[in-house]
Amino acid sequence: MRTSFVLFFALLVFSCNTKQSTDSKKEAIVETQSPSDTLTKHLKPFKQDLPTIGLLMYNGVLQSEVVATSDVFAKPSADGEQLFNVITIAETENPITTEEGMHFVPDYTFDDCPKLTALFVPSAYDMYAQVHNEKIVEFIKKKNNETEYTVSNCAGAHLIGASGIADGKKIVTWIGGGKQLQKDYPNLKVQDDSLVTFVKDGKFYSSNGNLASYISALNLLETMTSKEHRTFVESYLYLDRLQNWKED
Repeated sequence: MRTSFVLFFALLVFSCNTKQSTDSKKEAIVETQSPSDTLTKHLKPFKQDLPTIGLLMYNGVLQSEVVATSDVFAKPSADGEQLFNVITIAETENPITTEEGMHFVPDYTFDDCPKLTALFVPSAYDMYAQVHNEKIVEFIKKKNNETEYTVSNCAGAHLIGASGIADGKKIVTWIGGGKQLQKDYPNLKVQDDSLVTFVKDGKFYSSNGNLASYISALNLLETMTSKEHRTFVESYLYLDRLQNWKED
C-alpha cells in the first residue's frame, strides 16, 4: 500500500514538471514567432495632396539611377515632414532585375500609375529592348502630357528621343554617347557630353547618369522646393564627404 502511494506521488510530480516544461517551451515558441515589427514605421503613405515623383523601371536598369532619385526626394523636410510621394513603376507588377542583379518590386504598373508631377527615365547598358518596347515609349508619351517635369539620366535619353516629346530641346546623355544619340534622333539638340554633366531645357532635365543622377535629382528638388531644402538633403546624404573625403 505504501509502495503504491509513493509510486503515485512520483508519477504526479513527474507529470506536473513535464506540463510546466511543455508550457515553457510553448511560451518560448510564441516569443520566437512574434518578432517586433520593423516594417510599418518605414512605410510612407501615398498622400493625394503631395507632388508625386515617378521612377520608371525595367529589367536591366542601372539601379543607381533609381536609388539616386529616391534618395533625394524621399528625404523629409528639416521638420520631419514628408514632402513627396516617391513611387516606382514598371510594365507589369513582376519584380524587375537590375543590371547589378538586385530585384526591385514596382509600386505601380503602366495601367494603374497615378498622376505624376515628375517622371524619371533611367538607362540600361543595352537600350535596344527598351527603345523598341512600344508600351514603354507610349507610357512616357502619355505621362509627359501630365508631368510638370520629365527627367532622363544616361541612355534614358534614347527613350526620350524615341518618344519625340523633347524634339527641339537640349539634352545630354552618357559620356561618349552623344554622337549616336544625335544620329538616332536628329530632332534633339544633343549637348557635348564630354563637357556637360547636366542640362535643363524647359520642363526637360537630363544628366550623364549613374552617380550624376544625383545632380539631376537635386537640381529638380531645388526647383520644386528651395535652395535651403536642397542643402539640407545634401547634408543628410553626406555628399560633402564624397567631394572632400579624408583618410586617417
